[in-house]
Amino acid sequence: MPLVVITSMQMAEVSIIARGAKRIRNGHLWVYRSDVVNPEGVAGGAIVRVVDQAHNFVGQAFFSDASEIALRFLTTHEETIDREWWRLHLRACAVLRSRIAADTNAYRLVYSEGELLPSLIIDKYDDVFVIQTLSQGSEQVKATIAELLIEEFKPDAIVERNDARVRQLEGLELRSGVMYVSEPGAVATGSLHSSRVEDPVATALGSDTIEINQHGVRFLVSPLGSQKTGAFLDQRENYLAAKRVAHGRALDCFTFKGGFALHIAEECDSVLGIDISEDAITGARRNAELNETSNVEFRAANVFDALREFEAAGEKFDTIILDPPAFAKNRASVKSAARGYKEINLRALKLLNPGGVLVTCTCSYHMPEEMFLEVVAAATLDARRRLQIVEVRGQSSDHPVLIGVPETHYLKCVIARVIE
Repeated sequence: MPLVVITSMQMAEVSIIARGAKRIRNGHLWVYRSDVVNPEGVAGGAIVRVVDQAHNFVGQAFFSDASEIALRFLTTHEETIDREWWRLHLRACAVLRSRIAADTNAYRLVYSEGELLPSLIIDKYDDVFVIQTLSQGSEQVKATIAELLIEEFKPDAIVERNDARVRQLEGLELRSGVMYVSEPGAVATGSLHSSRVEDPVATALGSDTIEINQHGVRFLVSPLGSQKTGAFLDQRENYLAAKRVAHGRALDCFTFKGGFALHIAEECDSVLGIDISEDAITGARRNAELNETSNVEFRAANVFDALREFEAAGEKFDTIILDPPAFAKNRASVKSAARGYKEINLRALKLLNPGGVLVTCTCSYHMPEEMFLEVVAAATLDARRRLQIVEVRGQSSDHPVLIGVPETHYLKCVIARVIE
């Protein structure tokens, strides 16, 4: 359903206490339910005008009647949020990605809070867009966003990948499906819908996969049959950074579909990629075949067990990459996550030759960069090695970090060299 334009005269108004107003004025975009005053009667998903208790204007925000995050701010200005407002913001995101498009046909077009478009994610895989609407507010404008994508970019298809569990905190159902498919050679005749489709990718695209190209390396992705929206786009620039330092015999742990392994293969004598998922390893092997890469082997294995086995066997490597899933899902799990990160880094450091390179990552927001560096330092001491930091990196530039919203900075990547 198209977005209904709501003027400031019609817009519902919500009041927040001083603590919530200060949070927004200091740069954050969220106000929690405990800081909202009497929001009764406001519909979940509405865009509301927000004022403090002195009735000073604070901004305009998505309102949720289910989540602890009651308000997600879109703007701190008095402006009309209508169809053209969304169009201009999508265009601005596209301009920021114009340079990225020269190196890859797969990137994040819209990164939610990092773009001042909270809870909205749009990924581009060649001519297919994948949308995630993770709050009641972005769910309300989903159809309008899809229509604007069609008008602005004329895609082959638009897929929604709304199976993220965070939607349950918003009282939203989990769903995935094809929203739009263009007829061959006639985009204008495409249909827009939000119902589930049997075997949707095959129906929409004639295949269950899309081929993407990242810096000359080819990958097959499945927008409805893989993790996230089909691929881990946030490591794209770290692949190149790893390639610059990789050499010799390499080990890529938690390889998933072979992103790091296939990028560094050209610089290495051999690369072994391991992942506990048989499906991931099957996909990685398929990607290796696609690139005609002969010096990369993929093996299904538990990384923790494999690292211990390599140590027991006296194996040595010149490059080791650690890119595990988020060990810290929440604040309560940070201590146990730190133990897990220390364990894999300790094992990796013991396996590296002098002059060897360690590329170690965490995608846990709850593991701050300073803490992660402390974990790596502790592992270095226990391994009795000396480690020289070459570079500390974050997520790719199509996942911009917004100052004042630390939640937008979740990926940390440390590239280091063993010097003795």
